[in-house]
Amino acid sequence: MTDDTITIDRECPGGVGELARLEVARIGFGAMQLERLHGDRAAAIDLVRHAIDLGVDHLDTAEFYGDGFVNSVLGEALGGGGLGGAVQVVSKVGAEVAPGGRGLRPAQRPEQLRASVEANLRSLGVERIPVVNLRRMDAGIGIRADGDQAVGIDDQLAAMVAMRDEGMIGAIGLSSMTIEGLRRALPIGVACVQNAYSLVARGDEDMLELCLAEGVAWVPYFPLGSAFAGLPKVTDEPEVISVAEALGVTPSEVGLAWLLQHAPNVLLIPGTADARHLEANLAVGSLTLDAESVARLDAIPTREVDLAAFRAQQD
Repeated sequence: MTDDTITIDRECPGGVGELARLEVARIGFGAMQLERLHGDRAAAIDLVRHAIDLGVDHLDTAEFYGDGFVNSVLGEALGGGGLGGAVQVVSKVGAEVAPGGRGLRPAQRPEQLRASVEANLRSLGVERIPVVNLRRMDAGIGIRADGDQAVGIDDQLAAMVAMRDEGMIGAIGLSSMTIEGLRRALPIGVACVQNAYSLVARGDEDMLELCLAEGVAWVPYFPLGSAFAGLPKVTDEPEVISVAEALGVTPSEVGLAWLLQHAPNVLLIPGTADARHLEANLAVGSLTLDAESVARLDAIPTREVDLAAFRAQQD
């Protein structure tokens, strides 16, 4: 062990949370950035296995990450058998890679949701995916569905329930969801909600509170904001920087630690393609913010996401 090795609770990074009625470490791993290792498959597999060795048991993925590359890496890294047992793999449907690999396009129709689940099963090399998120495209950031892709949520939920009943998926999650959509979905059983949310962009606070009351995991994406235009960055917030300096940690660590302390149903899925960064993310689980720091952070006003600026940068 070198002097600069980060010490991690290998049994349960960040403590214990609940996902689809199973206990998981509250800090998981978002696999999207494994796309960056497309030219070094062995390194991608090693990184996933390193995360598992460090106690990660919640992996977030999608068939459209790397057009199947990320899923195939996870399937090989876990050997197939771990996906329904010790490791909870959460995938998502509702989008697909556009022809020519140029970004994503909506895939919202019920038959497309089924085709996407089937593609996920093939690339992961499993017969059942523990949790699958329905990615809606009528709210939140990112592309919007129109034309025949503007599908009612009830039809989509019916398709998801059918696949759960058939054993293709274990539980249903939701992504980029409105609170009205969440309320419509609760009667079918919802395992988790993934929405853009951070210390400085808390517009979905009412939805987080509803999830907490209903025993639904809250899994924020863009938990530190983003370099994309229109999305406020936690690490640029002066008060976050001040708290970080006082505690001798980084602004990123403060932003992630605040999320863990803000609500007990929060599960984090920070992503990276670098082993050192992975270890740093998991080490946040051992950081406890004192009451004064939490009060200062709680007082930061929430910022509105500039959807027009974000979408303009995506075009």
